[in-house]
Amino acid sequence: MDKAAVAVLFGGRSSEHSISSATAGGVLGTLDRDRYRVIPIGITRDGAFVLEDDDPGKFGLDPAHLPEVVDNGTRIVWPDSTRSRELRVRDAAGERSLGDVDVVFPILHGRFGEDGTVQGFLELLDLPYVGAGLLMSAIGMDKHTTKSILKAAGVPVVPWVTVTRSALERDGELWRRRIRSLGLPAFVKPARAGSSVGVSKVDDWADLDAALDVAFAEDGTVLVEQAVVGREVECGVLEGRDGGAPRVSVAGEIVISGRDFYDFDAKYLGADGIELVCPAELGDGELAEMQRIAARAFEAVGGQGLARVDFFYTGTEFFVNEVNTMPGFTPISMFPKCWIASGMSYDDLLTELIELARAR
Repeated sequence: MDKAAVAVLFGGRSSEHSISSATAGGVLGTLDRDRYRVIPIGITRDGAFVLEDDDPGKFGLDPAHLPEVVDNGTRIVWPDSTRSRELRVRDAAGERSLGDVDVVFPILHGRFGEDGTVQGFLELLDLPYVGAGLLMSAIGMDKHTTKSILKAAGVPVVPWVTVTRSALERDGELWRRRIRSLGLPAFVKPARAGSSVGVSKVDDWADLDAALDVAFAEDGTVLVEQAVVGREVECGVLEGRDGGAPRVSVAGEIVISGRDFYDFDAKYLGADGIELVCPAELGDGELAEMQRIAARAFEAVGGQGLARVDFFYTGTEFFVNEVNTMPGFTPISMFPKCWIASGMSYDDLLTELIELARAR
């Protein structure tokens, strides 16, 4: 039986380019080559699609040198219509076929990848792909839209204020009053960025403008959220098989001891002051309630592929913080840790995602 061809798509134009590349390293190092024929496709920071090396070690996370897709002169030639699934590559020697692709695995974090843009491109070509669809991806990428939809669906969310740069410039005092009504401490975040890029914790309103500038450097729309005193817990969600209910993993917990919050360095560079505990210590009833809310949140935003649902737990109530439709897959990322703790190996998790895409 012929092997299914999986095109692993990574890198991209967002500020999370290196994290996407590192995630790809983990995936490339785990995909079963006896079952799948792997085609690694990198996207440079300028948006060029290049044929990358099938070398997981090339994309390891190193604080001194974050991995990156470099333009090597090759160019991926996508199918010219829905009648074909053939990928081709063009280089100095000419053009050659890479064969038909069965499924695309877009491991892209942030804008121009996780936000529905690549999903729409693949749908135009009628190519099956792993993960959330176009609309769910667009919703999940925008924190304000996600929160609005979750709130409408009865899912508890943290109080927030959304402001644009232009609105702040027009009537700064009005918006600062609205923001200050949330109380301290507060978190300032870009509306459409992930991996804690551009996020600041504000403990004094004198620091608000600087935090807004950091967030506005990533996006023209910013969220200010009320800080919740409680535990940070999260779980993984997978689309149900054959129309079944979503499947939810056990919970993991982010225990913060020596940092202000779970920032970029702690997430990806193993910085001190953070411990990832999986499974988290929750009672059976607490875990069941968390899993119920996670499944509801997943379905509210579209219910396709996968997501990591992040919560604050006060001891009496779970608040959904974010729904991440393409969570990190690096060795220290919580999404695979939660599924491994639930009895699914990393290899089986990747296989399940690919087969869900092919079945859909």
